Amino acid sequence: MRKILGILVFLVLLVSVASCDDYDRWTTSPSARLTFSADTVSFDTVITGLSSPTKTLHVFNHNNDGVRIKSVRIVGGASSHFRANVDGQYLGNGIGEDFEVRRKDSIYIKLEVLLPEGDNDEPVHYEDQMLFTLESGVVQTVCLKADGQDVIVMKGEVLTADRTLEAGRPYLVYDSLVVEEGATLTLSPGVVMMMHDSVSINVRGRLQAEGTLEQPITFRGDRLDRLFDNLPYDNTTNRWGGIHFGAKSVDNILTQCDIHSGQYGVRLDSMAQEVLGQTALTMRDCVIHNVEGCGFEARDTKALVIGTQISNTLGHTVTLLGGYYTFVHCTIAQYYPWSYDCGDALNIANTTDETREDAFHYLEKAEFVNCVIMGRAEDVVMGKIEEYQDLRCDYLFKNCYLRTVKSDDTERFVNIVYDTDTLDFKKDDPDRPGRYGSSNFALMGTDYLYDFTPDSLSGIRGLADAVIISRYNCSVDRNGVNRMSDGAPDAGAYEFHPAMMPEPKAVRRRQH
Repeated sequence: MRKILGILVFLVLLVSVASCDDYDRWTTSPSARLTFSADTVSFDTVITGLSSPTKTLHVFNHNNDGVRIKSVRIVGGASSHFRANVDGQYLGNGIGEDFEVRRKDSIYIKLEVLLPEGDNDEPVHYEDQMLFTLESGVVQTVCLKADGQDVIVMKGEVLTADRTLEAGRPYLVYDSLVVEEGATLTLSPGVVMMMHDSVSINVRGRLQAEGTLEQPITFRGDRLDRLFDNLPYDNTTNRWGGIHFGAKSVDNILTQCDIHSGQYGVRLDSMAQEVLGQTALTMRDCVIHNVEGCGFEARDTKALVIGTQISNTLGHTVTLLGGYYTFVHCTIAQYYPWSYDCGDALNIANTTDETREDAFHYLEKAEFVNCVIMGRAEDVVMGKIEEYQDLRCDYLFKNCYLRTVKSDDTERFVNIVYDTDTLDFKKDDPDRPGRYGSSNFALMGTDYLYDFTPDSLSGIRGLADAVIISRYNCSVDRNGVNRMSDGAPDAGAYEFHPAMMPEPKAVRRRQH
């Protein structure tokens, strides 16, 4: 028995030694090459003067022998804007030496870029190369690319006098941006406001942001890179705060504004006594999209919202408590992609607690005309409305496409089309996914992108009251399409037009 055990131990040791010898074998053959996870490392667009997020490049050795790298060099050397750490060794002056990649193994390289600040409105392109010189003399190359965006930095600014921001390079806002009482902040068409983490615009005075179809005004976060290849950080939520209007802030205007990826969208405080009856905010042809809190949140105030898309929120998409509100040709859509446990598309209330008198709020008016209110749940129009003494509670839905329980109240629900689709596919057309009414729209969630233009077969089409168009001066939708182009205007923020439909639409649908 001892003899057998001795032989087994000897064989194990022999195999181990052979394995070690095999593992430590190196080659200088010119045919032995390394493989890279990418032949080009692109940083997309980065803000000049700030270090970029780190990217990782993997270097694989698929050969049966180890490969030694004599040197790794960034061509630009010490003057290069690109920086690298190869397998734990920082490339000082852009060069490092003596690296090993054992057989069937890999090493990784961490890369960053720091681009110089300039005086340019448009991004400036930069390139460099990493050269890998192997012990065999073979040289392999990886390209490095980045675009640098110059910005105008605003840090903790409190505006006490009128100020106008002109279009050009983006404005990068740190800490906060406060518009004090008596001051007006005017944003010219084409302005881009890039907000740092949790930063909000707090308006105690007035905000006039009037973009155009050709030059919209954008409110977004400052992350310009990607979470995944198909998902920019700009398409995720909670990148910045939101726009907050104070109790005395009135006559605010937002036109052709794109507000997205915040902690919330637009928030309006209860009106102060001295400004009661005035309009706090007029929104026209805007987008509030993809936010972690509520999209449009208003309490005891007055607002007019026309031709606007408010969509995809973890909180309520639109929530109203008391006040006076008119929504015309709006699309309110709750298809938040990051969680199924999200708020209502529309939540209206005149009380927070019917057991307390001081919890009642005067809902003077909540009118929705020619609107689309849709979402993933079976009922997305909710609220807490209680009759209380002589406290008036006035709300109206007219010529709307709603996903809610059919109402017998024909005075408050006039000419309504109710969407009750819960099938995975429309029975009359198996190529049209109809999950919770999503087949009404042009594009729903492919690569986290959404287009709430009505589909050619949607019940949204031709539903709107044409008289409202002239009354509220909204003859074109927010894409510039004439609402009367086919003789019967569609409900919602968008008018169907064949030229506006995504080109590969039919193909996308078959892939769902």
